[in-house]
Amino acid sequence: MAEIKFEIKETIGVLSESAKGWSKELNLVSWNDAAPKYDIREWSPDHLKMGKGVTLTNEELEKLRDVLKSIT
Repeated sequence: MAEIKFEIKETIGVLSESAKGWSKELNLVSWNDAAPKYDIREWSPDHLKMGKGVTLTNEELEKLRDVLKSIT
């Protein structure tokens, strides 16, 4: 299996942190040298390991924002 290449371009915010130090974050991440996308997932303290997550385009992030506004 090919190694996944990633680069965190911008840390936008930490949503939560576990007792083991992993944090759920919203970041702007470039995966395999592609254009950066918004990304929500858990990261180890050194950002070398990650959990499963979701990536969002600008348009998807805007729709998510609108959905969240409608439920608050």
